[in-house]
Amino acid sequence: CLENTDPRTRGRGIQLLSQVLLQCYSLLQGKEVLHLVLFYENRLQDHHLVIPSVLQGLRALSMCEVLSSGLAVSVLKAIFQEVHVQSLLQLDRHTVYSIITNFMSTREEELKGLGADFTFGFIQVMDGEKDPRNLLVAFQIVRDLIAKNYALGPFVEELFEVTSCYFPIDFTPPPNDPHGIQREDLILSLRAVLASTPQFAEFLLPLLIEKMDSDLQSAKLDSLQTLTACCAIYGQKELQEFLPSLWSSLRREVFQTASEKVEAECLAALHALSACLSRSVLSSDTEDLLDSFLSSILQDCRHHLCEPDMKLVWPSAKLLQAAAGASLRAYHRVTRSVLPLLLEQYSKHSQSSQRRTILEMLLGFLELQQKWGHVEEDESTLLSLRAPVCSVVFSALTDPSVQLQLVGIRALTVLGSLQGFLSPSDLELVVDHLIHLALREEDSQSSEAAMEAAGSLAPVYPKVFSGRMVPRLEEELQSEREEESSHDHCSLQQRCLQALAAVSTHTSIVRETVPVLLQHLWKVHKGSEAGNAQDMVSVCQSLHRVALQCQQDMEGCWYYHQTVVPCLLAMAVQAAMQESTHSLLGKALLEEEVLAAMVPVISAATTHLSPELAAQSVSHVVPLFLDGEVSFLPQNSFPCSFQPFEDGECLEAQRRLVALLMALVCSLPRNVAIPQQERLLRELLALSCSCTCPFTATTAAKCFAGLVNKHPAGQQLDEILQLAVNRMEPSLAEGPRRTQALTLLLWVRPTLDAGEGESRGGRPAANSALPAQVTKALVLRYHPLSSHLTDKLLSLLGDAELGPAAADGFSLLMAESPDVLHKGCHADVRIMFRQRFFTDNVPKLVQGFHGAGPDVKANYLKGLSHVLNHLPKPVLVTELPTLLSLLLEALSCSDHVVQLSTLSCLQPLLLEAPQIMSLHVDTLVTKFLSLTSSPTMAVRIAALRCAHALTSLPTTVLLPYKARVIRALAKPLDDKKRLVRKEAVAARGEW
Repeated sequence: CLENTDPRTRGRGIQLLSQVLLQCYSLLQGKEVLHLVLFYENRLQDHHLVIPSVLQGLRALSMCEVLSSGLAVSVLKAIFQEVHVQSLLQLDRHTVYSIITNFMSTREEELKGLGADFTFGFIQVMDGEKDPRNLLVAFQIVRDLIAKNYALGPFVEELFEVTSCYFPIDFTPPPNDPHGIQREDLILSLRAVLASTPQFAEFLLPLLIEKMDSDLQSAKLDSLQTLTACCAIYGQKELQEFLPSLWSSLRREVFQTASEKVEAECLAALHALSACLSRSVLSSDTEDLLDSFLSSILQDCRHHLCEPDMKLVWPSAKLLQAAAGASLRAYHRVTRSVLPLLLEQYSKHSQSSQRRTILEMLLGFLELQQKWGHVEEDESTLLSLRAPVCSVVFSALTDPSVQLQLVGIRALTVLGSLQGFLSPSDLELVVDHLIHLALREEDSQSSEAAMEAAGSLAPVYPKVFSGRMVPRLEEELQSEREEESSHDHCSLQQRCLQALAAVSTHTSIVRETVPVLLQHLWKVHKGSEAGNAQDMVSVCQSLHRVALQCQQDMEGCWYYHQTVVPCLLAMAVQAAMQESTHSLLGKALLEEEVLAAMVPVISAATTHLSPELAAQSVSHVVPLFLDGEVSFLPQNSFPCSFQPFEDGECLEAQRRLVALLMALVCSLPRNVAIPQQERLLRELLALSCSCTCPFTATTAAKCFAGLVNKHPAGQQLDEILQLAVNRMEPSLAEGPRRTQALTLLLWVRPTLDAGEGESRGGRPAANSALPAQVTKALVLRYHPLSSHLTDKLLSLLGDAELGPAAADGFSLLMAESPDVLHKGCHADVRIMFRQRFFTDNVPKLVQGFHGAGPDVKANYLKGLSHVLNHLPKPVLVTELPTLLSLLLEALSCSDHVVQLSTLSCLQPLLLEAPQIMSLHVDTLVTKFLSLTSSPTMAVRIAALRCAHALTSLPTTVLLPYKARVIRALAKPLDDKKRLVRKEAVAARGEW
């Protein structure tokens, strides 16, 4: 073939040889490579039909490690001389770029020996390239030419021209493009070329200025982003000639544009220019370009800050802040001129709205000072203006306008963060203002903002806040004001508690605030006023916030734990014993809502302890509950013994405290050994199965589940699980306790508040908690027994009596657990456990549905909708085609829980999988419109949201239904519930 006179036949011969070489180039020897290179170079002069196969062969040879010195140069010279690259097909041009790339990565020094001839040869190869796949490779070659210091010689402008002709990129990828090249890829690749060398500056900057004036927003954005990128490598010399034009274009865009994107990019470019000029080293004979550049900015913007109509105030302020934020030198130059002017304008204007605008601008400049931290005395304009700045900020805090107060609080926080700015007397004023705003300001926004500010400043000035703010708050908390109504007094106490928590952001302050909060809790506990359960909950919420703020500081965390946890336990134990003897004192503390509020306090105080300290703590708490060991508790002289796991009516109050045991032992790190764990598990199991109090049974079951979830695998775990199964299964099989054993599965989420768990026949039954909690604990860690328990749950879906309850159990299994079985408590939660549960059990649910009788089909639909509702949406979208028909059938179910769960599952799918949903639009429209008149308000709202989401489907699909939907949605506009009417307005308006 190689000697045949027909070029096509010769081409086939060379093609075969090239394909062989691409498979075995690594096996060739040096002499063979030399022989082949000479052959292929000679073939470059052959007929044009042969050239593509020749290039493939050369690509194979360019990857040979044994290529002799000089051959790379020889091959490239031959290509540059013999091949008109741009007349080739895309794939063949790509092959040429690949040959060049291979040689540049392996034969760099040889190619550099060609000097500027190599650059010129590549320019000829690239000139006229149009295919985006090839351009990405070509742009990378140009970047390497510049980055690796190849000689550009006299061809700098030609290299710039051959790449800049593509700027700005105007490329829209074709639909279903298999190559996946996006416009953004080309933009970034070209920008990296244009911004790779200062040598391009004299050609590029005029191009950028021209494109900034374009009517196309995309061209403006690309030009501004490229300018910003160039400033990182340019110096004063490159920019000097173009600064007036650049400033003129940037100013015009910011003053006139309606686009936030363009404005943001203009400000970024101005910041980059100012930073670039700030980096330049000044010599005695050169002009300070930064100073003259900032002077022109000040000249054009400063006067707008004084205009009475304040039209261009914000654009001017943004430009000045962008330039000032580039360097400390730029900041001093701008603030020296602007800050006195802003302070003067604040005193001139009397309206709160105008003052707020001026203070927000002042705040912008103060925030820039934060970048450089400490205020330097010799340079800082800010320090010389300390008195008027503080005066302006303090006056804003006492203004009647809430919006002005909020800006003042933000400004105060920034001033406080500037080390060395506020004097001791100023700091005392700051604290006084924050106390007044936090406690006395009527508007809750200002009060909350003041507390947040106190929390931010407290770690900076711990002595001032612990010495001045905490005592004042304690005094307010303890004061009994006769002139105030009880409601006002409660509100003030509530704010004091919140402020004490907010300011506890430093260990030294925590040591002051925690005793105050605990003392107040004792006081409320001993009082017998009505409603003090709510007061206790408020104190617990403040303690919880302090616990969360302490978690990252080991010292603070341990102090908090060993101070708060024993105190709460002592109070609870005392209350439980008093409940056994006289029934009035301390009763509020035993209420479910108070114990439920204590749980997150103890949990948050425990989760971040080191294993050593956590082990020390649990070694006291477990003996307290198992053996009544109270010696570690403060004030531990109790009237009787503490025996929460013993039988007896009078010990019901003590058994409730298992919630506090759960909070601690289920929050321990997994590597902390729990003393007497097997005994504790057996006691919890017995309590959860026998206790008549729903709250106690539930918390005992959760505690059991939490411990089982973290228990190391092995014989001990298997034995305790078998014991649990032996307890549960007989109850589920037959007899009067069947419903009791499953009632808790009706709970939508595991929660401490038993009031949320009203079952069909009243409150959850005594021994009901266990099946769901144990199954959940095992599902999360992929324990083999979990599939057995889940199969048991699946089999109960076909039971006429227990089916609905079993179906709701799937929600509990899939939902996030708020208190015990979650990662924050160190639970063993395996990655993608929901996806695994879905894969293992949904086929069984579907199969069961098809084989079930008509009276129990709804149970399978309800279980399925619960599983799908908690599944990550990307997973659900991939499974949608097989499950959609079942979901649509679920909408026809009479159970409103099934309807609601299915609707909440379908709504995001309408947005994320419009193509699939469009195929069923007729059914969807009919079902959604039908459910807008459901007797259940939540279903009506969900149906209207789905009807709204339908509008995201393609317009051509929706148009046939438009009139019908608009007519049908007129009815819910008159719904008796405001929330329904609101959704109806939104949906109908969109249609």
